[in-house]
Amino acid sequence: MKAIAFVDYENIWTGLYEQGYELTPEVLMEILQQYVKQNNYVLIAIYLYANFDREEFWRTQTSFEKINVYTRHVYGKNNFASTGLRRNAADVELILEAQEILLTRTPAFDAILLLTGDGDFLPLVRKIRAWGKEIKVIGVNGSMHHDLQPFSDPGDFFSLLTQDRQLEYKAEKDFEQGILVLARLQLSMAYIASTKARAALSEQLGLTTSQVKELIRQALKEGILLEQEFADSSLKIGKTKIYLLNLENSFVQEVLGSSIEEIRKRYEKLGVL
Repeated sequence: MKAIAFVDYENIWTGLYEQGYELTPEVLMEILQQYVKQNNYVLIAIYLYANFDREEFWRTQTSFEKINVYTRHVYGKNNFASTGLRRNAADVELILEAQEILLTRTPAFDAILLLTGDGDFLPLVRKIRAWGKEIKVIGVNGSMHHDLQPFSDPGDFFSLLTQDRQLEYKAEKDFEQGILVLARLQLSMAYIASTKARAALSEQLGLTTSQVKELIRQALKEGILLEQEFADSSLKIGKTKIYLLNLENSFVQEVLGSSIEEIRKRYEKLGVL
């Protein structure tokens, strides 16, 4: 039976993260291929939707595309920083594309695998069934909306993660050194672009890509770090995302000591205070 998979990556990733597990592109594909094999599907395409600007998804879009996943970057609301972005944008994009494929490629497939736990997809599920296609909803246990449960298989699709993939990295232990790395960076250049910050943290603290993402995510959540868009006419798109140390945060003040005033002057010159 030929199947197409649609993945609401942010929903799945968040559901697992709240249970203490970090989903990577490689693990998702490993588990999806196991499911396909066990249920006698032939997977002909995978479409995956996410806001790849989120720190926790840094570099994942390239990883997915290398393993033949069709990615859709849909910027939406960042969970850990208020950037005035759009809510449910990925949901809308997934629904529209699924309906287009349902209408234009009807003979090409027999089933749709929908990886999400979001109840907003119930109308799409009903439409897929009305077109005579099989639909399987695959979500995270404990995060699946009750309206979708009748369309999902019993058991835990992501049980492989519960065996030995628990998060072990504790970002808090690197907060102090991370602040110092970013402070040195801030004093050596006009502003800290997000890519520069991640590279410096990785190199100077010896962190993996996922650990850097977790460190920045937690620093944003704890108010140690701020992010915002910064206008730069020298760039093709005219702007970039930058990180700022939150100089009003008591822990940042404690770590930086007297050097905080020099950084404050830099921020004032940039016009970001």
